[in-house]
Amino acid sequence: MTDLPEAAGASPPTEPAAGSPPPGPAPVFGWYIPHGPPIENQPPLGYAAGSGHVPPYGYGPSSGGGPPLGYGHPPAYWPPPGPAPYAAYPDGSLPPYAPGWYPPAPMWGPVRPPSFSKVPHAEPQPYLRLMRTVNYRWWRPVLGILAFIGSYVVAVFLVVLAFVAGGLDLNDLTRLDDLTDPGTLALANASLIVVIPTVWLAWVVHTERLGWSSSVLGRIRWRLLWRYGLLALAILGVGILISLGVGGGIGSTTGFDGREYALLLAVVLISTPLQSAAEEYLFRGYASQAISSWIPSRRTGAVLAALITATLFSLAHAPGDIFTFLDRFAFGLAASAVVWLTGGLEAAIALHAANNVVIFLVIGALGGETSSDIQTGSGTAALIVALDILVMGIYVWIVAKTRERWHPEILSRAPEPADPAAPMAPPAHPPPNWGGGPPGWAGQPSYSPQYAPAPHPGLT
Repeated sequence: MTDLPEAAGASPPTEPAAGSPPPGPAPVFGWYIPHGPPIENQPPLGYAAGSGHVPPYGYGPSSGGGPPLGYGHPPAYWPPPGPAPYAAYPDGSLPPYAPGWYPPAPMWGPVRPPSFSKVPHAEPQPYLRLMRTVNYRWWRPVLGILAFIGSYVVAVFLVVLAFVAGGLDLNDLTRLDDLTDPGTLALANASLIVVIPTVWLAWVVHTERLGWSSSVLGRIRWRLLWRYGLLALAILGVGILISLGVGGGIGSTTGFDGREYALLLAVVLISTPLQSAAEEYLFRGYASQAISSWIPSRRTGAVLAALITATLFSLAHAPGDIFTFLDRFAFGLAASAVVWLTGGLEAAIALHAANNVVIFLVIGALGGETSSDIQTGSGTAALIVALDILVMGIYVWIVAKTRERWHPEILSRAPEPADPAAPMAPPAHPPPNWGGGPPGWAGQPSYSPQYAPAPHPGLT
């Protein structure tokens, strides 16, 4: 065995001054990477503190060596080859057994969960507050909205380009009011379906899971989507048939065309549910979540988000009169209400999809043209709006009643005490021991008892 040089003047490990930051780099994106003190101030790796023996410089093979690592380099936290080193007791003796390597422990905090964590919230949050994670900053929704607008413009351009390459006549772009034409409806739905991936792209700005755009579970809850879908078809189907019978929403009829209706049926069943979901991801999803995240109060944020997004939703449908505006505005409020009741977009998507599917199929079967306005007199229009509000109110009331039976999750999962993704902070007065750093260095505290060496047999 190689003789070891004597180092009578070896200095003991230094403790940082009170109130001074611990040595090591600055935090990076919320992660605090602890480093030990400069290696020249550390006791020799693998040897008893105060024994007077110094191993060869370097942490390679025991027979090799090299210049010591300077300050700012990682201080050899990996186990060196050769016999396992041991941490020393305060009196300088070695324990009979101890692990040869102690992983570094955080020296200061807080330590945030990683991005895209499954548990990014310090406490349970409702759907509209899912942006308020431990990594939340007020400017992230602003940046997300800008990312959505830019990516959506590009996506719509690509959709139109794809339809033109597939044989779409550019003159058909001037007939977008007639959504009973299969080609026109397919183009209109495709230009809205791309909202879903652009909303997900906006969520990337938040460095969290894209599933938080769907529900408090971080995903679409398919069991709820199917249940609420059947419920909405039953309730809205009756209400829409009555409204159409009174005279709202049907233009001039041209007769039934079986071949064209078959194409329309395929387009409606395939693309209309996705188009409805896209609008919900935008208005009741990202827009509502962004508005609510800026409001400190949960209740006030939910109310303002519902009012603002219902207004934007109604204006986006280009209403031609006050009755049409109120009808779409009431629809937006009903959709926001079921989102708040169920903790996700499933009930709102079901409401929207059932409404659009029934309208397109009924009007297409009659050979009529769709219209965004209620085409009737003011008295009848007011009656239609009142009927629509009543039907949507019944849907919201039944959704509230079914919560007791279907138990939709309305809050996100919070970290458990032992959850490794939970935000950590060191205790105010951590007990000093000999773990959490290079063996033998007693200056770095450890907050995990499994890093402590074996008890000294002579200490009580």
